[in-house]
Amino acid sequence: MGPFALLLLLWLLPSCDSGKILVYPIDGSHWLNMRVLVEALHARGHQITVLRSSTSWYVSEKSPLYTSITIEQQRPQNLESEDFMSLFLQRSIEIRRNRGSLWNLVDFYSNLFSMNEENQEVVAEFVVTIFENKTLIKELTDTRYDLFLTDPAFPGGVLVAHYLKLPTVFNVRWIFNGEAHFAIAPSPLSFVPQLFSQFTDKMNFFQRLSNVFYHSVLVYMLHFVSSPPYQAVCERYFGPGVDVMSLLQEGDIWLLRVDFVFEFPRPTMPNVVYIGGFQGKPSNALPSDLEEFVESSGEHGVIIMTLGTLLGDLGPEMSEIIAAAFASLPQKVIWRHVGQRPKALGNNTRLVQWMPQNDLLGHPKTKVFVTHGGTNGLYEAIYHAVPVLGIPLIFDQFDNMERMKARGVADYVEITSLDTDTMVKTLQNLLDPEKQYKSNMLKLSQLLHDKPIKPLDSAMFWIEFVMRHKGAPHLRTESYKLPWYSYHCLDVIGTILAAVMLTLFIVFMFCRCVFRSLMRRTKTKTE
Repeated sequence: MGPFALLLLLWLLPSCDSGKILVYPIDGSHWLNMRVLVEALHARGHQITVLRSSTSWYVSEKSPLYTSITIEQQRPQNLESEDFMSLFLQRSIEIRRNRGSLWNLVDFYSNLFSMNEENQEVVAEFVVTIFENKTLIKELTDTRYDLFLTDPAFPGGVLVAHYLKLPTVFNVRWIFNGEAHFAIAPSPLSFVPQLFSQFTDKMNFFQRLSNVFYHSVLVYMLHFVSSPPYQAVCERYFGPGVDVMSLLQEGDIWLLRVDFVFEFPRPTMPNVVYIGGFQGKPSNALPSDLEEFVESSGEHGVIIMTLGTLLGDLGPEMSEIIAAAFASLPQKVIWRHVGQRPKALGNNTRLVQWMPQNDLLGHPKTKVFVTHGGTNGLYEAIYHAVPVLGIPLIFDQFDNMERMKARGVADYVEITSLDTDTMVKTLQNLLDPEKQYKSNMLKLSQLLHDKPIKPLDSAMFWIEFVMRHKGAPHLRTESYKLPWYSYHCLDVIGTILAAVMLTLFIVFMFCRCVFRSLMRRTKTKTE
């Protein structure tokens, strides 16, 4: 299909009049994703209302894009607390220093479960606060929203959407027990790596065995850590027989923030829409002082480094190691740094409190992106074709970097054993044209860009599709209503095995009777 025919097709698609959209976001980097959708929906004329917590860090109370409803909350969620995330990071690094033992594995999951359980309880309390505010519920009901948009990583929004009986679209990559696909799509553990496994889709026997273990732990987390606070809310407000996972699986459209240039191929479902890289956009001109610094790098170019907002401070010891590594390189470096200024800082390195990340990644002199491995930054790097050095710290960042490494566009270092020489050598490899990191990334970037419709436009179409049709039940499988033994056909297999065993038993008994009859006749003739 040519470009003019595609434009004509998009022009002929049914339009959606201005609608009313209720948004239940998650704070932190999740809000940065949601904000992209909110901006696009606002630009298309939709009226947007955002439910936010009084403790929210990222979600502003006042915005030209939306009207906010602030819910009073006593305890902040973990993602809304810089102090909590800093302590969690320190604890995670301590655990990784002793990795390799069984006790270390127990310690890792204990730390994860503790953080997860506390946060789920706070979110469940937040939902109860909404449900008990009858004035608010009446206001939300009377407004007659056309759509509920939420991120189900912490599924408070899933419960609110069910309570209000609204068509639901998820802006999602993670749910409350792991990667989102595992909730709705067949996920064979033989080639679909589970969270924290750091495997690719090519696993040997022992890796597959480990993958089953990682999956089993997350199943345990679902039933005994994540779900109980929400199950109590379901029983209180929805009655018996309702659980949060089933409510999640009732979602109309899943806007999944992945693309298969990054993710490994796997089975999917018709109500899953892939929008990986939807936040990518062309770069703008840099501020004059940064532009002057970048241009002064000459033929060597620039390295940029940021570890995100929540995880910016690695402590003075690690900062000195990184600063010394940068100082030994001919490239200029722009480093978003939090904390004490390193003594080993070279003249080639500029520390900043904030950087225009997208604009720097899009600058032709940017050679390498040093990052913690969050998906937002990785997709921006793919969009602008910049090789990546990962310093993964927590959560999915190790798995993300393993995927990038498997594509030949990145490498990563272990934070607990990092030294100056290791970081210098890794950066030099990434900068070496013969290693083909840049050429591989250019190819990956071409694949990301080569689509008939941009991911953000696809997201807008499907959101408005759900608004036009009051949902999308024809795309949603009903398999979630089956008990687990029916889903896996264990009852059918059991019936077939029973029938086979019964048939074999009947044949055996028949043969036995025939044999005994023949033996009696033989005995009678002999006598």
